[in-house]
Amino acid sequence: QVQLVESGGGLVQAGGSLRLSCAASRSILSINELGWYRQAPGKQRDLVAAITSGGTTMYGDSAKGRFTISRDIAKNMVYLQMNGLKPEDTDVYYCKARLPVRQIWYDYWGQGTQVTVSS
Repeated sequence: QVQLVESGGGLVQAGGSLRLSCAASRSILSINELGWYRQAPGKQRDLVAAITSGGTTMYGDSAKGRFTISRDIAKNMVYLQMNGLKPEDTDVYYCKARLPVRQIWYDYWGQGTQVTVSS
């Protein structure tokens, strides 16, 4: 199992930046994939960015060119640097960890952090 705690959300004006942080309760090298997802009320959670244990990164279409996912292995932290924010980036952002437990894949979620971008 793993516990995830997000921080760094808030209110920012369009064009501004935020950095989200996700603290994991275990070594992030033991987690196959760590990612950031966003969710609007009544909608499914969509991929923003993810990073594998090997360091491979992937981005959702809304994040490409503006957001960067990174990690600090020593601190068991994953970050999402968001630049050039737009009002449509407003959502709750969740950190997710995917790892196998007894050969079964499980997804673990943090509690989410609100990002609000004003126009």
